[in-house]
Amino acid sequence: MPEGPSLRKFQLLTSPFVGQVVVKVGGSSRKINVSDLNALRLQESQVHGKNLYLAFVAAGESLGPAAEETVLQAESASGASPSAQGGQGQVCVPQTHPWKKELQEPQHSGSEAPEAAEGPGNWLCFHFGLFGSIRANEFSRASKANKRGDWKDPAPRLVLYFESGGFLVFYNCRMHWCSSLRADPASDILSVEFHRGQALDALRTPNPICYTLLDQRYFSGLGNVIKNEILYLAKIHPLTQGTFLELLDLERLLDCAIQFSSDWLQDKLHGRKLHLQIYQKEQCPLGHAVMKEPLGPSGGWKRLTWWCPQCQPAILSGHEDPSPGTK
Repeated sequence: MPEGPSLRKFQLLTSPFVGQVVVKVGGSSRKINVSDLNALRLQESQVHGKNLYLAFVAAGESLGPAAEETVLQAESASGASPSAQGGQGQVCVPQTHPWKKELQEPQHSGSEAPEAAEGPGNWLCFHFGLFGSIRANEFSRASKANKRGDWKDPAPRLVLYFESGGFLVFYNCRMHWCSSLRADPASDILSVEFHRGQALDALRTPNPICYTLLDQRYFSGLGNVIKNEILYLAKIHPLTQGTFLELLDLERLLDCAIQFSSDWLQDKLHGRKLHLQIYQKEQCPLGHAVMKEPLGPSGGWKRLTWWCPQCQPAILSGHEDPSPGTK
């Protein structure tokens, strides 16, 4: 499913429509009554981790200061120049990215997932599935035939047509209304309010490090691609327990998470292809054979994990090697 950098790009696609009234709706969603969006004004667009939040109000209501700021930020972002450094390197050095000032941050505290309201609230929450996406002023077209040999275009879950003549199209996503935005920017790896101390405390547990990195309570927006890449960049075996790692190692891993996520967002904003080191690779950049195994907590969701046994050696506890069988 889309990770934090993709959601930040989705937000930038929606921002130019803030302040506009919905004049027509469409889509196949049965989770909400899409007709409820008719004649509403898009008041605000925010993102937290892997969730996008759109606030709607009655068309007669005026925009608040936060919404006006979002419009100005969208205009600023559309004219932003590409960064001087592109791609990901082997050295993880924290950098300051001006785009962070261009994105609207959630200002509320609480857990990542908002509470479902009894009835329609003013926030519509989007959580995207595999290949989920947003398109502005265009529809997604089939790039290949399906199993039946038909060239059938993807069906959008929601289409919002605005008074300006533009429109937004949402694909493969779950939606629900919530009465308030409940999100903690301190756990969002792409937020200017990301709390390093809180993240380090989460990493210093006896759990395998690859499990902790996907815990959205502490690393909201961090997904499987980021997990695999930063563990390779930091030279840490995915099943290493956090308590076995030195503070310096955990700091370096955190630097890699922030840097890789920021660079990935920059690549997306400027149309550059993401350069991967280990994810879905058969060899690491040094030519070593890569291992692949679905890893995850007992009874939980297991995610495919790639690592290089030579670049990311296992840290042993007693006489046991934490690595699963080779493949």
